[in-house]
Amino acid sequence: MPADLSALYKTIQKRSLEIPAIEARGRLVRATGLTLEAIGCQLQTGQRCLIAPHHGAPVEAEVVGFDRDRLFLMPLDRAQGLSPGDPVIPLHNDSRVPTGPGLLGRVINGAGEPLDGKGPLESGPTIPLHGDTINPLKRRPVSEPLDVGIRAINGLLTVGMGQRLGLFAGSGVGKSVLLGMMTRFTTADVVVVGLIGERGREVREFIEHTLGEEGMAHAVVIAAPADEPPVLRLRASLLCHRVAEGFRDQGLNVLMLMDSLTRYAQAQREIALAIGEPPATKGYPPSVFSMIPSLVERAGNGEDENGSITAFYTVLSEGDDQQDPIADASRAILDGHIVLNRELAESGHYPAIDIEASISRVMPQVTDQDHQQAANKFRKAWSIYRQNKDLLTLGAYRAGSNPALDEAIRLYPMMEGMLQQKMREQTSWPESRQRLLHLLGDN
Repeated sequence: MPADLSALYKTIQKRSLEIPAIEARGRLVRATGLTLEAIGCQLQTGQRCLIAPHHGAPVEAEVVGFDRDRLFLMPLDRAQGLSPGDPVIPLHNDSRVPTGPGLLGRVINGAGEPLDGKGPLESGPTIPLHGDTINPLKRRPVSEPLDVGIRAINGLLTVGMGQRLGLFAGSGVGKSVLLGMMTRFTTADVVVVGLIGERGREVREFIEHTLGEEGMAHAVVIAAPADEPPVLRLRASLLCHRVAEGFRDQGLNVLMLMDSLTRYAQAQREIALAIGEPPATKGYPPSVFSMIPSLVERAGNGEDENGSITAFYTVLSEGDDQQDPIADASRAILDGHIVLNRELAESGHYPAIDIEASISRVMPQVTDQDHQQAANKFRKAWSIYRQNKDLLTLGAYRAGSNPALDEAIRLYPMMEGMLQQKMREQTSWPESRQRLLHLLGDN
């Protein structure tokens, strides 16, 4: 080939690579409630697109379903200024999640954007929002305790590194305060806090008053308040896990607190009902009960060379009903549950942990025999006292009638002191164990 033709061929070849590929754009045909409908473009469920209105800012949306050639979209932000025929442009780049120590002390939203006004995120390598799951046979077993700084939990509901627990509570019983205490007092390397579906006012209060500078120093907060679209609340929940997984893959031990799993389920219910999925149990469609295990299973220990994610998921019990469908489904999939009791909270007993209704399923794996025996004696004595409390209040019990109850009465003030703890008071795991053994070891 002559030199001039060869040069011409190379030039044409180079220019052809610069020509953008023809992309099939769709158009918006319907907007009903939270759901947008588009035709004319090929997108997969979970893929993102951009709707460009004739007047106003572009709106990012996510595909949540389809019917033949019609796509159902849910906006990631407030959709305003849309009209029929607006172009729908596919976005083929997958969402990326920032990782690294630059996230510590920062507050971000469900899209991974900073909310704290401290400038752009200084993060390390990014990872895909949708990551691979770990083979369960390759996960490291739960074998070491994690110190959360709460006497009642350290001593009687010992948490293991890589465990997943539910924090079951109604409104106003000290749930947020307990989460804040664990954030400040834990010995975990990193804390990831997800505030999903909470009131916007509570987000700032939790960060400034409950967490404080001490808690934020080694924490990352992902916030998606109640006024955010349901898709963004779902993405924020997944983002919590992916940020935690990023730290875990770096060999760190992570404590993840997600408040709340119920709001996550309600966001999925909004989406599912909007696209026509039939309700099943108390208005929740079947997809909700399949998505909860998929999300929760992302937490836990990594492979041998990686760190761990110890997760606490708050579950809101409507009217303190422990048989709420989300509470019931969560209890079955988690490795234990801590129940907060309204009666204890109203009597000034904080944290209002109901020891009789709570359990840590991995406690036998991370504690010794003496610790377990002392915890069982404590539970038995506490339960006997609570069952006979009305008799004692009325003065109808005569000392000596029941030796077990006599012993419970003697121990009750010390047991109550063991369970109660001030907001700024910290008790390490060794101290909690020693106090429990001293209280019941010789009885």
